[in-house]
Amino acid sequence: MKAFTLFGPSDTILLFGAASSSVSSRTQLSFPQTQRLLFCRAETDASVSLVNVPPNLLLAEREEAKAVLRMFLTNQGMNRLTAARKMKKLDRFVDHLMLRLHTVYKTRYLVGRELTTPEIRDALIPYLDEFVEEHGDNFVEVLEYFPIPIVKENNTNANTNTSDDDNYVVESSEEFVQKATSHSRASNNTETPNLPPHVVYLEELGMELEVIKEVIRKFPAFAYYSLEGKIKPVVEFLLDLGISKSDIPAIITKRPQLCGISLTENLIPTMAFLEDLGVDKKKWAKVIYRFPALLTYSRSKLQATVDFLYEMGLSPQDVGKVLTRCPSIISYSIDEKLRPTSHYFDSIGVNPAVVMSRYPQVFGLSVEASLKPVTDFFMQKGYHVADVALMASRYGAIYSFSVEDNLLPKWEYFLSMEYPKTELVKFPQYFGYSLEERIKVRYEVVKESGVRLLLNQVLSLSDEDFYKLLKRKVKKKNACA
Repeated sequence: MKAFTLFGPSDTILLFGAASSSVSSRTQLSFPQTQRLLFCRAETDASVSLVNVPPNLLLAEREEAKAVLRMFLTNQGMNRLTAARKMKKLDRFVDHLMLRLHTVYKTRYLVGRELTTPEIRDALIPYLDEFVEEHGDNFVEVLEYFPIPIVKENNTNANTNTSDDDNYVVESSEEFVQKATSHSRASNNTETPNLPPHVVYLEELGMELEVIKEVIRKFPAFAYYSLEGKIKPVVEFLLDLGISKSDIPAIITKRPQLCGISLTENLIPTMAFLEDLGVDKKKWAKVIYRFPALLTYSRSKLQATVDFLYEMGLSPQDVGKVLTRCPSIISYSIDEKLRPTSHYFDSIGVNPAVVMSRYPQVFGLSVEASLKPVTDFFMQKGYHVADVALMASRYGAIYSFSVEDNLLPKWEYFLSMEYPKTELVKFPQYFGYSLEERIKVRYEVVKESGVRLLLNQVLSLSDEDFYKLLKRKVKKKNACA
C-alpha cells in the first residue's frame, strides 16, 4: 500500500518519506492557518513543490468517489438502502480513495484541472474490483474496518526506494468539507446579491432556488460543477434531443450527477451503447425524462441487466421495448429483485418473460410484501393457482395494486354485478379502472337499460362506442319483444 499521510488543521505540517531503510527524511514546514496546500515530494532532489488546490474541487471529487463506491456496493448485490447505511461507516476508506485519485492523476492536480466523472470511475472501479478479488466475501468488512492492510506493504526489502507517489499528501477531508459547506451556505443565502452563475442559469431555466438548495444539500458536488464546462453543455444537449425546457429542472432534480458527465467521453457513447441494446433513439426525450439516471450507470451494469433479460427468454425486440418503456429496470438489482421475481412467477405457472415484456415495473416490487399477498387474495376468493396465472399473464399490473385499497373494494362491488367469477379471469383489467368514475357509472347505465354486456364491453370501450353498443343491444331487445 502507498505510504500516504493526511495532515490536519494545525499550523505545522510534517512530511515523511523513507529514502532507505536506514535513513528517513523529515521535512517540517510552517504556513499560516488559513493557507492549505497540496504537497508533492519529488524523488530526484527531495525538493517540495507547492500547488494550490481549491477545497471545493476536492469536495466535489470526494462526493464523486462516494457515489462510485455506493454504486459499486449495489453492483455487488447490496440493496441501495443497505449501501447508503454502510456508506456512513466508510469515511476513512473514502479518504483512501481520494488519495488513490491524487496518485493516479497527480499531474492533473499540478495544473489545477478538475477530474471528470469518467476519469474518477476509471481510476476507482478497477481498484475496487481488486479488493473483491483479494478479499472475496469479506471485502465489505475490510472497507468498514479500514485501515487494515488492504494490499501488503513491501517493507521486507530494506533497500527499496519510494517514488514521489508514495509521499503524496493532501489536505484533510474534514477541512475542505467545512470550507465548502461554508461556501455553500454563503451561496445559498437568498439575500446575497451575487448568486453563483450556475444558480442564476438554473433559475432562468425555471428551477426554484429552494429546489436548487435541496439538490446541493443531497448532492454537494453539484455546487461545484462548472457552468460552461459541465452544466450548460449537458442542458443544451438535452434540449437538442427534444426535451422541453420546462422538463429540465425535474431531470436535474432527479439526477444532478447527469450534469457531471462528459458528453463526448461518456454520455453520448452510453446512449449509442443503449441504442445497440434496443433503446428507441427516437424516444430519448421520454426515456431520459422518465429515468435520467439511466445514462449514469456503468456499461457493465447495463449489459448485465440486458443479459438477464435474454436469460429470461425475451427477444432482442422485447428487450428494446422494455428499456424504452421502463428504463428504471436498469436500477433493479438482478439478485434481489429481477431473479427472485422471475422465480416467483415461474412457481405459480406464469411465464416471467411475458410479464416482463408487458409490465416490467412489476419486477421492482417485493415478492413477500407485494406479489404473494395478491396471489393469496385471489386464492382466498376461491380461484385456483392456474386462474391466477392466467390473470397475471393477461394483466400483470394487477400485482402492483394494493389489496386493501384497490382489489378488495372492487371485488366487493364485483359481487353485486351478477357476473360469474370466471369473468375476472377473462378480464382482470377490471381492477385497473376507477371504481367510482368508471365501473359504477358504466354498470349502472347497463343495469338500467335492461340488457347484458360482457365485463370487457362495459369497461374497455370508449364512451362513444359504449353508448353505440348499448343502443344496438336495447334496440335488438325491443325488436325481439
